[in-house]
Amino acid sequence: MLIFCPNCNGSLSARFLERASVEGSCPTCATVLGVTLFPALFRPRTKIDAQNLQTAEGEASCYEHANKRAVAVCNRCGRFLCALCEVAVDAKVWCPNCLNSGQSGGPIQAIERQRTLYDSIALALAFFPALLFFYPSILTAPVVIFLSIRYWKKPSSIIPRGKWRFVLALLIVLAEVGLVVLAVFAIIFSQRMASVPK
Repeated sequence: MLIFCPNCNGSLSARFLERASVEGSCPTCATVLGVTLFPALFRPRTKIDAQNLQTAEGEASCYEHANKRAVAVCNRCGRFLCALCEVAVDAKVWCPNCLNSGQSGGPIQAIERQRTLYDSIALALAFFPALLFFYPSILTAPVVIFLSIRYWKKPSSIIPRGKWRFVLALLIVLAEVGLVVLAVFAIIFSQRMASVPK
């Protein structure tokens, strides 16, 4: 099992998996981290006995499995659930249908379905003015710099990926701003040279 640094996406050493709560620093970027692992990782595994799942006389049965004993109730729809069907999310118990459809109460806040890719936005804002003409970079450069600095430490994607898009966007923007500054100095210099009497 691997865990990754939320800052640089580098893999962390195995010592972060030794205890339920560990503090240390990332070996790649030296960011100080506090890692708290899911408690079930340290819980001894118990075998599920098929006999304990069976419904006895007078017991409630699972909505999905009529022959399985109910052990929980869905917090959304109220259906009885067996040990196989109950899903614990955000300190609540959910049935598979409610978890899948997200009905009657909006999306589940604890489940992340999408993430804005600010590094890709910054790269696009830096790259497209260079294709057209570099003067629009006067407007896009501050936005790219803001996005790169503001969202540098945020996880960029649900799937770990590097920071190279931010770095490339900043390099492109710096080159564009440098070209704009050079063009302005060239225009000023040429106007001064033209106004000098011969």
